[in-house]
Amino acid sequence: MISKILVPTDGSKASQKAAIYAVDLAKHFKATVIALSIVDKRGIMVQALPAGETAKQVIEPIGDYMRKAAEVYVGEIKKLCNKKGVLSKTVITTGHPVECIVKEASKAKVDLIVLGSHGKSALAATILGSITYGVIHKDTKIPVLIVKGK
Repeated sequence: MISKILVPTDGSKASQKAAIYAVDLAKHFKATVIALSIVDKRGIMVQALPAGETAKQVIEPIGDYMRKAAEVYVGEIKKLCNKKGVLSKTVITTGHPVECIVKEASKAKVDLIVLGSHGKSALAATILGSITYGVIHKDTKIPVLIVKGK
């Protein structure tokens, strides 16, 4: 029985397509959707700083922007759930996406993770560090459903 579905989102078309699929699945099973967005600050690089600026002063506004974007992403899923009459919860966290997805899935005791995929090959995913590839190869007993973005 599926009673909780975790849907990680980064706002991409692939994650939006996965969210639609997950919400429809949740409606069918009368399950709750947990919309998760992760602020991954590892991608922020500071090349050159103006005089008097510190890395923290520069990175904090970027982190705030990333958090606001994450709020929009999970908010879109919440609206879709409301429209379809599906119970939902939103979660925003900071860290490495693969680790955060697996941790939240375990913490929330979800029955299924629904992820969008950009359709990269396994070799490209390994080289590029695909989130989807990382989650399906992480040591977790939770089933993962992959929805192709294309």
